[in-house]
Amino acid sequence: MSEPSWASRALEILGDSVRRVDSLSDELTLECDASQLLAVATTLRDHAELGFDVLVDLAGVDYLEYGKSEWKTISATGSGFSRGVNRGGSFDGATAGRRFAVVSHLLSVRRNRRLRLRAFCADNDEPMIDSLVGVWASANWFEREAFDLFGILFKGHPDLRRLLTDYGFIGHPFRKDFPLIGNVEVRYDPQKQRVVYEPVSIEPRTLVPRVIRHDNRYDPALIETTPTAAPGKAAG
Repeated sequence: MSEPSWASRALEILGDSVRRVDSLSDELTLECDASQLLAVATTLRDHAELGFDVLVDLAGVDYLEYGKSEWKTISATGSGFSRGVNRGGSFDGATAGRRFAVVSHLLSVRRNRRLRLRAFCADNDEPMIDSLVGVWASANWFEREAFDLFGILFKGHPDLRRLLTDYGFIGHPFRKDFPLIGNVEVRYDPQKQRVVYEPVSIEPRTLVPRVIRHDNRYDPALIETTPTAAPGKAAG
């Protein structure tokens, strides 16, 4: 079955429980409501024509500033080459239920097909969604990572604990509103003979580089001048 055919068939099988998301021509990305996540995931795994038996990856996404310029400094501009700008202009991560999403990357080993499934958490302040561990056991540590870095809670997870940050870490470092310099810093205190936490001492600074291009074509002395003939050649 060709790519367009199986993608259409997948949409037919899942029906109104999913919506297709714009993506590259050779990719299939589906979105479902949080309430439908477990049902959709189970169908994707168990249906004979789909058979997505492997969860390759699962990640959290924070869309808080998506579609807006990230350059908010006096000396830099967000116009022109600006990263992360949604050209459609219709997506706003500050809208209720549209900030935090969980994205799962699925693989059908038997059919050699890949699919991306996205579901948004209904609450922006306390994001929570069903755990996929009961559908794909490999989701366990991926969900712990998303909880640690984004603060997304997974209902039904067997052991939801931080995975990458320290035991006493406060906040979730991959959230868009988390300060880049962090909140605390650690150092070893030789007198106390242990690691101590202190308020961060790094001063905030602009991280957008200023690009200066030295190009002779734009030298003011060369603008609006008549080209001269090269040495040894007659002007023609």
